[in-house]
Amino acid sequence: MEIKHLFFDLDRTLWDFETNSFNELISLYHCHNLHQKGISLAEEFVKVYKKINEKCWERYRSNQLSKENLRFERFKETLEYFGIYNLELSIKMGNDYVKNSPYRTILIPNTIELLTELQHNYQLHIITNGFQEVQHIKIDQSGLSKFFKIVVTSEMAGAKKPSPLIFNYALEKAGATVQNSVMIGDDLNTDIQGALKVGMKAIYFNPDQKSKNTNVWKEVSSLTEIINILR
Repeated sequence: MEIKHLFFDLDRTLWDFETNSFNELISLYHCHNLHQKGISLAEEFVKVYKKINEKCWERYRSNQLSKENLRFERFKETLEYFGIYNLELSIKMGNDYVKNSPYRTILIPNTIELLTELQHNYQLHIITNGFQEVQHIKIDQSGLSKFFKIVVTSEMAGAKKPSPLIFNYALEKAGATVQNSVMIGDDLNTDIQGALKVGMKAIYFNPDQKSKNTNVWKEVSSLTEIINILR
């Protein structure tokens, strides 16, 4: 069946999460005077935070950590790693990060070119596990909203990728079927395996050429390669 609907992940697929997050974390380090509190290097603060944040998100995806606690817990654990026990500061940094980071607008290379090309022949949608209020700001601020018909967040669907529930919810909202749809994302488990499990084709965006132990429908290292696959 002819492909009519393309579902994109947002963070790390279109919106440059790593760069935008790094820039915001460096800003927070200076804003909250962490150097004076005993963290001598901003880059070290970011490095520790990233590891802890990943573990916190794993707990969030498996419903072991609430959205509200995730916001400050990742900063609380990072500060505690450096010997700073300050819940009030953790909450303030968590709130600042969520408030400020979505206004950063660096995109993955060739995002606009890809979407401009694809919008003429396909209906474009987003499926994201990110927080609803945050993701919509990112999409609006970075000039992506004009490309997408449907934006589905895990909060809307009541389920997070890779659950079949969020994919089926998105398909229904878009008036699409698994046969005429493709999922495009950077996360092998949440985006690709999640889509394949419901019978949807999936394109694995793998710019760092990470090794994988599973079969995928298609794999690309740059967004521009997607155009050739879909022609």
